[in-house]
Amino acid sequence: MKMKNLRWWVIALIAIATVINYIDRSALSVLWPDIVEELFPDESALERKQIYANISIVFILSYAFGQAIFGKIFDWVGTRLGFVLSIGVWSLATAAHAFAQGVLSFSIFRAILGVAEAGNWPGAAKSNADWFPSKERALAQGIFNSGAAIGGIVAIPLIAYLTVFFSWKMVFVVIGLVGLLWLIPWIILVKAPPKDHPWITDEEREYILTGQKTVDANNVCSEEEYNPSTGELLSRKQSWGVIIASAAIDPIWWLFVFWIPIYLNEVYAMDVKSIGIYGWVPYVGAMFGAWFGGLLAQNRIKAGWNVDKTRKLTITLGCLIMLPALLAMANPGGPTTAVIIMAVILFGFQTAIGNVQTLPSDLYGKKAVGTLSGFAGMAAKLGALGLTALVPILTADGNYTPAFVIGASLAIIAMVAVWVLIPKIEPLTPKKTIDKPLSKAHS
Repeated sequence: MKMKNLRWWVIALIAIATVINYIDRSALSVLWPDIVEELFPDESALERKQIYANISIVFILSYAFGQAIFGKIFDWVGTRLGFVLSIGVWSLATAAHAFAQGVLSFSIFRAILGVAEAGNWPGAAKSNADWFPSKERALAQGIFNSGAAIGGIVAIPLIAYLTVFFSWKMVFVVIGLVGLLWLIPWIILVKAPPKDHPWITDEEREYILTGQKTVDANNVCSEEEYNPSTGELLSRKQSWGVIIASAAIDPIWWLFVFWIPIYLNEVYAMDVKSIGIYGWVPYVGAMFGAWFGGLLAQNRIKAGWNVDKTRKLTITLGCLIMLPALLAMANPGGPTTAVIIMAVILFGFQTAIGNVQTLPSDLYGKKAVGTLSGFAGMAAKLGALGLTALVPILTADGNYTPAFVIGASLAIIAMVAVWVLIPKIEPLTPKKTIDKPLSKAHS
């Protein structure tokens, strides 16, 4: 049996996994008004917000280290088994939330969820490097990232709707089971990498593998990939450009993922059902941004732009879209205007982030992509942790402006990191191959 366009089926499955990922992680914030009434009835509003922030910090910290761990795991065991481990464990952890009785048990289940969910991102980056030629990677990453946006769109109204029929505990069980069902098509479809997959057509295999070959300064095609050790990878400034850009830009996304429902509840006094009506709107902007960023990059490369110019243009454009919108959140007016401005912010974010996340595969060989993606993801989540920890303090009086100003500053840092630390986005070569001719010349 042969399947045409198998690579697109693979990335579609990963996008669906990302939808499930966001449903699972969003459940706590959407259900929180019901959870606090049952488990924390005597705490003040500020104390409840601090409890939520503390549990969220545990999740992000676990997620951060999970990205570094799973980056290595995916490089060791490959994407097929890596995703089985990741989504299998996170689905069981989601269902276990039904048994939480307080801060400690919620924190334990969120920690397991965070470590396991983290595998989705380095896994997707590695799958992208395995299954797509360089010119299609930004579009593939955009499709994958749109899964996060669609998850956000679906999660909030879906979870609010499920509360009509189920208790908050049963909602966690139901959405946990969905992830386990995803494993069935994944195990069946992703039997092997493209080079050895029995169902891929010869034309598609050749198209993928030829498009992954690196080209040196003399425009000569090379079969060799640069897969440095972890120490050597971290000694390159380009790696730090990816890590710092990720650490700066990612907290903007998490600011909204964690706090949209809480923001709407606090600023506009919405209950769970009202949040379900408004809370999905920002993710529509994110979905379109993911597609736009990927299509723009693909269009520019087809038009003859090199990868360096294309990535930097798209990342810069996304950040420049975010800047004024983040500052506009200081005084958004009514809830409808607020969620529309949020949609613009998340559009800009997704325009940029898909291209930031392709940088590891632009710079290194496939066996190092998961490692750098994991480190970048860990840095991103530590950045998000810092901002999440600050939000209750910054917004103690109900004013979220300081948080949005910090978000605007982070967008600028992300742009600077890419432009300054990655002078040219292109496949790197080992340092020793560059240094040897220089030493001979000096001698």
